[in-house]
This record gives sequence, structure tokens and C-alpha cells, in this order.
Amino acid sequence: MGASDPEVAPWARGGAAGMAGAGAGAGARGGAAAGVEARARDPPPAHRAHPRHPRPAAQPSARRMDGASGGLGSGDNAPTTEALFVALGAGVTALSHPLLYVKLLIQVWDQGRHKEVGHEPMPPTIGTNVLGRKVLYLPSFFTYAKYIVQVDGKIGLFRGLSPRLMSNALSTVTRGSMKKVFPPDEIEQVANKDDMKTSLKKVVKETSYEMMMQCVSRMLAHPLHVISMRCMVQFVGREAKYSGVLSSIGKIFKEEGLLGFFVGLIPHLLGDVVFLWGCNLLAHFINAYLVDDSVSDTPGGLGNDQNPGSQFSQALAIRSYTKFVMGIAVSMLTYPFLLVGDLMAVNNCGLQAGLPPYSPVFKSWIHCWKYLSVQGQLFRGSSLLFRRVSSGSCFALE
Repeated sequence: MGASDPEVAPWARGGAAGMAGAGAGAGARGGAAAGVEARARDPPPAHRAHPRHPRPAAQPSARRMDGASGGLGSGDNAPTTEALFVALGAGVTALSHPLLYVKLLIQVWDQGRHKEVGHEPMPPTIGTNVLGRKVLYLPSFFTYAKYIVQVDGKIGLFRGLSPRLMSNALSTVTRGSMKKVFPPDEIEQVANKDDMKTSLKKVVKETSYEMMMQCVSRMLAHPLHVISMRCMVQFVGREAKYSGVLSSIGKIFKEEGLLGFFVGLIPHLLGDVVFLWGCNLLAHFINAYLVDDSVSDTPGGLGNDQNPGSQFSQALAIRSYTKFVMGIAVSMLTYPFLLVGDLMAVNNCGLQAGLPPYSPVFKSWIHCWKYLSVQGQLFRGSSLLFRRVSSGSCFALE
């Protein structure tokens, strides 16, 4: 999943931005400390301290504004930078596509009309767990990938890639355009001197802006996501109903109408919103209580006098990694939203993978959620390497 993919976890973007901000913040604080020492050694001339000749204060602000506006994605280099992000996202998406492809097939193949029935193209194998007991394991990612190559060749691992690349590009362009139309306000870095109420307001403001961009880009790119999902699950029934993007758009509009392009959108949106708020708030409270970037509160510390900016650099780096780790943890908890959204995108669309006996016909995404919850399968497909067979299960092998 690319960095700009709507499916991609927003913590990757937040973590990268946070680490970049950590370096910039450290340099700014270090430069400010150096300036204070220089002014202490060399006092300003008398005429500059005169009330009628105040020292200009607008230039540093202007330099900060120029530095901010001259960053990535702005100024004359905006088109080039945006194209670079699109190309980079396309490369990451292409490399990770086989992983998403196999994951979707596992989600679909595990379905059945009853809890004791499943559909697997290959039988489970006997293995041992950490306690040394023999257990049955379902095929892993590598086994499925090898099976796909045997059936469709190596090129078969990239089925449905074209609409996914278009979805990522549309998402990247959408987010860039929204930043230009609705530029984010300058959000100050949360510091130790901020009380909990002030710093929490900053986090809420930043998360609200990120949520707005994520929801809009998700809604615009979701039709292409639906087409990509349906192109991939055709492998189950060996169909060729969805071949190209334009022809797929025509088929969906003719059979399902405009709403057919947005099936599974609500669980995806809910998953994005829960992820963003959960990740940012957890990271904020952890950083507020465990991370201390105050230099003055640690007198006599090693290196404080020689390099005070290093303390800020370390604190900001820790904050960035905290958000990254929280993103991984929260993404595991929000996986059911991703599963339900993907299953709804292919449910009852005329493909064998979305019809009985592979899948019941769901009335809504809530019906799908309840069905999976009763069977204890809300995290089905979350593990690609060690997939144990539930006790009492039997499989109808193809």
C-alpha cells in the first residue's frame, strides 16, 4: 500500500511528517539557543535598543513563512513534487500488490454458509505450536502466491493492479489539491510547557484536518477500489466479467446504479476515523506523560550546556516513533472495518466469490459484521503466515 493510498494507514504519513518535523524543530531550537549566546557575548548597539529604533521582528517570521512555503509540494516545484509523490506511491503500490491480492483471496476463501464449512483450494497441513502440540495450519501467504503463479503465471500476482494505481494517484492529487484550497493553519509543536488542555486542542485540530482530507480522498477513490477488488476475486471462479476500468464502470453502473460504486464505503470511512483519532490521542497521552523535552528541568544533565538542542531532537524523535508504534497497534484493532468493507465490495456482484456457498448475500455492512462476529471471524485474514484451523472445522476442498 502506497503512502498516499486510501487503504494505507495514515500513521505512515504522520510518522514521516513527525520525523521530518523533529529534525526541523531541533535545528530551529538549536539556532535560537546559539543566537541567545551570541547576543549575550556581543550586546546590541545603543541605537537598536532605543524605543524609536526597535529591532525589526518581521524578518524572522518572513523567513519562516518562506521556508514553509518553499517546502515540498509548494511554489514553482509543486507540479514536479506532486508527480514525484504519485510515482513513488505507484512503485510502492506495485510492489505490495501481491500481498494485498493474496490477503483478499484468503478473506474470501475462508467464507462459508456455516461455521463448520470453509473453502480452500489446498488442504491444511500439520504443524506444531509453541507448546509442541500438533495443530492444523491453513496455507500461508507464500503457499497461496505459489499457487497463483502455477495457475496464472507470475503476471497473475498483479491482477487488479491498474485500477488500484489509478485510485492511489487520484487520492494523492486530491490531498494535494485540498491542501491548496484549504491550507492547514500553523500547528505548533506540543511542548512540556503546554498544559494538557492546550496541547490536546492542538492534537484535536491536527487530527480533524487529517480526517477531513482522508475522508474526501477515500470517497473519491473508492469506486476504483471496488473495481480493483472485483478484478482480483475473479480468480476464485475463473471469471472475466471485470477486465478494464472503463468496461467495469459501465457494468457496475448498468447493474447496480451509482450506489454500486460505493458499496463498502461506510466501514472503510469508519475505520479511517477510528484509526486517526485512536492513534493520535493515544500517542498524545503517552507523549504527554512519558516524554520530557525540557532542558531547564534537567540541570547538570550530560551535554545540556554543550548541545541543548539535542534534548529537543531526541524528544521529537521519540514522539514520532510513538505515533508510529501506536499506528501499528490501532491498525490491528480496526482491521474488522477493512475486512467488512472489502467483503461488501465483492458481495452479490455476480461473481462466484460473492455468492453462496462462498459467501451469503448480505443486506448491509452491519449484517456482514454481525455474521462475522457470530462466527468469530472478524479478524479473518489478518495473519498471512500462521493461520490455524479452528477446532471442529472441516473444509470442502476444490
